[in-house]
Amino acid sequence: MSSETQVNVSAKARPRWGRILAWVGLMILLTTLALGMVRTQQGPVQIGKKAPDFTLTTFQGEQISLADLKGKVVVLNFWASWCKPCEQEAADLEAAWRFYQPRGDVVFLGIDWTDTETKAFGYLDKFDITYANGPDLRTKISQAFRTTGVPETYIIDQEGILRYVKLSPFVSVDEIKAAIDPLLE
Repeated sequence: MSSETQVNVSAKARPRWGRILAWVGLMILLTTLALGMVRTQQGPVQIGKKAPDFTLTTFQGEQISLADLKGKVVVLNFWASWCKPCEQEAADLEAAWRFYQPRGDVVFLGIDWTDTETKAFGYLDKFDITYANGPDLRTKISQAFRTTGVPETYIIDQEGILRYVKLSPFVSVDEIKAAIDPLLE
């Protein structure tokens, strides 16, 4: 074998690291996308499972963490100012909040989803909503709960376990109470 042939053979035998790294990177990207698609197809978090922890920064700048609310029933409502079904339940949610507020063992949190702050404030004023509300910055909370739209409401028990999911608007204060009261007994 000539020395020129030996150089060509050894060049072919060496791995092409750039090509290998490109394939590895592509596989990582495809795996990440596949896992994301599986997660979105799972639907909302499951009743009876631990609710995802989150921290909401309210419109007033207060930070509220689910972990800090242990021992209380948490009513987590996802809404948007442009959502007509959200408007249908807004007054009932506020009335239910005012009913439970003096007890101190039920907390209502509103998560404003893909909205502008000006329109969100207009919505809160229009329906005289007094319970804590804040924007879902970068949709982190809605992604954690795997929401499919608005309105959606998740009721979490005193131990942080998801006990009730409503993927449409509540139709009355009594319906809201019927979802909360069994957790207070």
